[in-house]
Amino acid sequence: MKPIITAPECASELAGPRPPVLLDVRWQQGGPHGRPDYEAGHIPGAVFVDLDADLAGPAGSGGRHPLPDPEEFGATMRRAGVRADTPVVVYDGGQSWAAARAWWLLRWTGHENVRVLEGGLAAWEGKLDKEIPTPDEGDFRPVPGAVPLLDADGAAALAGSGLLLDARAAARYRGEVEPIDRVAGHIPGAVSAPTTENVEEDGRFLPASSLAARFDELGADRASEVGVYCGSGVSGAHEVLALAVAGIPAALYVGSWSEWTADGTRPVATGPDPR
Repeated sequence: MKPIITAPECASELAGPRPPVLLDVRWQQGGPHGRPDYEAGHIPGAVFVDLDADLAGPAGSGGRHPLPDPEEFGATMRRAGVRADTPVVVYDGGQSWAAARAWWLLRWTGHENVRVLEGGLAAWEGKLDKEIPTPDEGDFRPVPGAVPLLDADGAAALAGSGLLLDARAAARYRGEVEPIDRVAGHIPGAVSAPTTENVEEDGRFLPASSLAARFDELGADRASEVGVYCGSGVSGAHEVLALAVAGIPAALYVGSWSEWTADGTRPVATGPDPR
């Protein structure tokens, strides 16, 4: 199954006999909070999910958006009506970074039928609703480990043995700027691959063939394994999604640069070259 769905396809499924559960994950780095936008208008039936509170644990040494407690995540998904045997579609305002984080977490915890709405809410042509839904309780029970996950040691090893992609902006990778985290630069051996280069101007993904060609040029065709990191595991999830569109499985280092640099003993590289 494709990991993404177009707005017309989503509208058709919502009108069909087995409509998907809709999750609205509008979020921006540094705010404003997405809840007011959700309350002002959302796809009918969509349930709001808070990335900071529901899709991540408390910030700390594990990074700015570490993994949430699986049981708490499962409870949130059940309140949203998520069932193990029902499709789920997640969307955000259009960038799809937050939606990709929800997609990845549901996939990692064992849900097999999750897709991201291409272009997010900006691509939706149907009516919007202000009514806050109260879905029936779902039955989804997380079983973590269904897709590959990297920790700091695993990311360091993969940078040497396979292909570790850095999904942040190229200037952050090179260490020229660092607007968020405590240290500038990149994990030694990682290859710069800004996730913004995986999409068109409207936020929709490039064709699968174009994505596959891009990742092959970066070394995916020669790597035994592929992994991704970013600042805190949000845009990195979007790059994992882009790789999935291209048919390339990849692991996510959720702690990412914010966890890597929280430990002052870990090495840091700067400049345009991986090492």
